[in-house]
Amino acid sequence: MPTPATGLLLGLLLAACGLPLPWSWAAFLPLALILPFIAAAPTPRHAAGRAFWVGFGYFGLHLWWLGAFLVNLLGFPPLGAAAALLFALEGAFLAVAAFLATSANRTRAGRIWTLAGAWVVLEWLRFLGPLAFPWPTLGYTLLPSPAIQIADLGGVLLGSVLVTLSAASLAHAWTEWQRQGRRPLTPALLAALAWAAALGYGLTRTPGTGPEQPMRVMRTTFDAFGRATGSLTPEEQFTATRQASLNRPDGSLVIWSEGAIRAVTRPQPGQVIPDYPGPGISGVGGTDLIPLPNNQYRTEEFNTVATLDAAGRIQSVNAKAQPVPFGELFPLRPILNPIYGLLERNLGFALGSMPRNLTPTPLNLNGVLYGAYICYDSVFPRVARALAAQGAQVLVNPSNDGWYQGWGVQQHFNMGRVRAIETRRWLVRSVNNGVAGAVNDLGQPAQLVQGGKQLQTLDVRPRLLSGTTLYVRLGDWPALILALGMILYGMTRRERDF
Repeated sequence: MPTPATGLLLGLLLAACGLPLPWSWAAFLPLALILPFIAAAPTPRHAAGRAFWVGFGYFGLHLWWLGAFLVNLLGFPPLGAAAALLFALEGAFLAVAAFLATSANRTRAGRIWTLAGAWVVLEWLRFLGPLAFPWPTLGYTLLPSPAIQIADLGGVLLGSVLVTLSAASLAHAWTEWQRQGRRPLTPALLAALAWAAALGYGLTRTPGTGPEQPMRVMRTTFDAFGRATGSLTPEEQFTATRQASLNRPDGSLVIWSEGAIRAVTRPQPGQVIPDYPGPGISGVGGTDLIPLPNNQYRTEEFNTVATLDAAGRIQSVNAKAQPVPFGELFPLRPILNPIYGLLERNLGFALGSMPRNLTPTPLNLNGVLYGAYICYDSVFPRVARALAAQGAQVLVNPSNDGWYQGWGVQQHFNMGRVRAIETRRWLVRSVNNGVAGAVNDLGQPAQLVQGGKQLQTLDVRPRLLSGTTLYVRLGDWPALILALGMILYGMTRRERDF
């Protein structure tokens, strides 16, 4: 089989062991084939080529729903192939990592270990910057396994370390057997011990105890494109959502989804939202006018979440931390303006842009601190971590998953579950056309609603928890130190085995 085809097939195999598939915990097995495939390349340039095709296949299958989204968005099926540009870009990043890793090593086993560590570092880099896209992180594949509970020690990236460490150990053992005709026990034993420790830790975790806070969450079914174009008016959405919020249990908060309230100015504490059936938490979105010199103004989109009391008065506000690249944040306007203009004409609404919120803070309501973050924020561990570190007692994630379907919806929800594990907080979620419900502090769904064409509600009772996990204290450092350890171990191997 031609080398590019082999690389593409191996990438597809890795993606076929990813979320939301129930056997995703086995992702280390195809990765154990990928690492020696790249490491065996005759030159670093060839290794980069192999890694590119692996990455293209991996991202292409894992994110197949993105192409379907573009077809739905643009109404022209051939343009769905534009998603291939993202797959190629991500493949190129993996190719650069492979080039550097193989350039630094003269042994095949050393390359395997350096590649394993570099994979984790590359995943960490995908969390950074305004255009960050950390979707296919290997640590999430542990979610069907008790081993995912190690996320409270080092975040989802510590899960990635377990996956890559296991794959490198198996690949190293195979390489040594090919070279010397013997089956070395040390690498395989290392993988077995790592899994035993992770499983043992996960199986001994128990749910936290604390007071309950009744909430009503909901899954609305509004057309996302209709909301954006205005064919579905904010008043229609508000009325339907308000009606579903009435007659709830005593002491219950109502949680509305992302952008459920449309405002003409950025929400501020003390502002009253008429007829809001509080107390509760809701997404509030709209467009603000920012004054400029000489009596000029510019528009700026805002996407916020707010707590409101029983009178509909806003108590506290938090802005979205990570706007969606090319969805809420549009870089290189002068260069890409013709493309943006084409999109605006096709969509029927202007493409706004909003700043990142680099300092998310918990929301306060009746003395309780809520770690509220919006939609895409849920795939960035730093956001929930920052809120828990500031005392948030429960995580609240208003979302709008109405833009896409298929694996994307399930992946988004499942990745969000890991935020509950990392912080040991309950997570509640109200969403438009997605998965709504409550997840406990072990990341286990307590109550969910995820289908149907009618608006649905759930009355849930999450617990208010306190305390800080090792991950909340240290962040990604434990995972990064272990990843760097794999890189250094690979670079110190001197025996030639080609």
